Amino acid sequence: MLTVGAAGFITSIATKGVSIAKAADRFGFNAVPANTLDEITLPDGYKWEVMAKWGDPLFDDSIELDEKTRGDAKSQALSLGDNNDGMDLFVKDGRNIFVVNNEYVNRSIIFGNRESGLPETSDDVLKGKMGHGVTVMEVLRDDGGWHILKGSEFNRRVTPDTPIEISGPAKGHDLMKTSLDPDGIMAQGTWNNCGNGRTPWGTYLACEENFNGYFSASDASFEQTPEQKRYGLSSEDWGYAWAKIDDRFDLLKEPNECNRAGYVVEIDPFNPNSTPKKRTALGRFKHENAEVVIAGNGQIVVYMGDDERGEFIYKYVSNDRFSAAGDNSSLLDDGKLYAAKFNDDLSGEWLELNPETTSMPTQADICIHTRLAGSKVGATTMDRPEWVASNPNKAELYCALTNNKNRGIKPNAGGHKTPVGGPNPRPANKYGQIVRWIPEGGDHVSTKFTWDLFLLAGNPAVHKDDKAGSANITQANMFNSPDGIAFDSNGFLWIQTDGKYSNEGDFEGMGNNQMLVADTETGEIRRFLVGPNECEVTGATWSADGRTMFVGIQHPGEKGNSHWPDGGKSIPKSAIIAIEREDGGVIG
Repeated sequence: MLTVGAAGFITSIATKGVSIAKAADRFGFNAVPANTLDEITLPDGYKWEVMAKWGDPLFDDSIELDEKTRGDAKSQALSLGDNNDGMDLFVKDGRNIFVVNNEYVNRSIIFGNRESGLPETSDDVLKGKMGHGVTVMEVLRDDGGWHILKGSEFNRRVTPDTPIEISGPAKGHDLMKTSLDPDGIMAQGTWNNCGNGRTPWGTYLACEENFNGYFSASDASFEQTPEQKRYGLSSEDWGYAWAKIDDRFDLLKEPNECNRAGYVVEIDPFNPNSTPKKRTALGRFKHENAEVVIAGNGQIVVYMGDDERGEFIYKYVSNDRFSAAGDNSSLLDDGKLYAAKFNDDLSGEWLELNPETTSMPTQADICIHTRLAGSKVGATTMDRPEWVASNPNKAELYCALTNNKNRGIKPNAGGHKTPVGGPNPRPANKYGQIVRWIPEGGDHVSTKFTWDLFLLAGNPAVHKDDKAGSANITQANMFNSPDGIAFDSNGFLWIQTDGKYSNEGDFEGMGNNQMLVADTETGEIRRFLVGPNECEVTGATWSADGRTMFVGIQHPGEKGNSHWPDGGKSIPKSAIIAIEREDGGVIG
């Protein structure tokens, strides 16, 4: 087992007696090599097609994307949004309803019709806004392959302007009240949705991440409150310019609007007229995904990561129990919120966040300023917690810790130290790792757990020290910055990367971002897919029969060096691809 530090971990993996030769047949494919091709690379025997891409029409009155103008606000509002991320497929009465997050827009591409590459008119700003949110669309497979069913009654866009109910402890709190919503009960919009979750009662969870990048202040002398600083809010946005057309995003005009973003949003994929809900009981932070499990006693448990350097891993436990035939509408409103503490002796505990443990006035305050609550109880600062995945065959959780250049060098945004050790064993962490924990007694409700590191990513072609990675990282499968992770029904862990693709220096030989498969019983890892230039590989789900795997390709050509997926001189577009075996067999 792991002692303290990376060296002890590498030694422990090397002495586990893993039989890589015996594991090889379980994968059923030969690994693909790393490369820097502007295309999708898959193993022999597999094929792919684009199911949907940015700008594809959703409704009868939608129009095709005009690459010269890049469309306008109206056309974008009626089309698939940009930069698909978390996704899931829901099936009812034989109909496939696909839900996907549209995290953000590639500004240099969507505004590429402007010389500045930035929004120059009010319509430009609104077009960028409409590229965000969530897309719900019916998809089908026919002789032409997988595609969107244009005009389906299920098709829907949930945008930064869509009314969304505020539910849970923060509903009606003074910090949630604005001039447009003086009662603090109805938010407007969702944006920068990263990962996702799925509930046992058939709803979709969209997770708001970098919400702070859309707020600015009309006066440069604006001074952040300590709470705003902890959440990364400042006088300047990230170039979206939303405050120019919407006062909600001006921190001086609407100081509470920012408190209404950073939550998990529940959406009913089968009812296009339903009002989504911001489930504030799950906390406010840069949500990556929301991994939902049913505990042995029927309580709902949601595991979540906060994707920021030096922030925390959380879990929520409902007070009531899931009922397959009952009303589950309040299960994500009434429960307990915890932050994780990882001890160096490989034990861990979930620290409850309540007024008594945090000395914060109310549970609503905790749900609005969750990062502050995590600090107050002494949770472990982590290396950017990304997706959490639950093993379907046992009570076992994994979380991708993507990287952290500040580990051991700088404190987090709250001023709390980020010491080297435990699950974060390397200073100035360039490559990332995946931490694994097991609830005490296999009980997800338990506040105790044991942990280890499943892998340390690294580059054994360049380094011989701990930056080479763990023993299950080789020159044939090396990668950096694990991000999206998901288990298939057979218990294989799929790992997607969002890291450096320079293919030089510390990242020499790693090529473009990729997707790998891990056998968590043996530790073996094999590369399955390499994406096109400058992309991130993110989001994964399967068809009901398991014969199609859907994968997201986000921001190809973000620096101008791709024409994927259409080729030629076309502009690059984020897209969802459908992967199948050529023999029609099951994938995962």
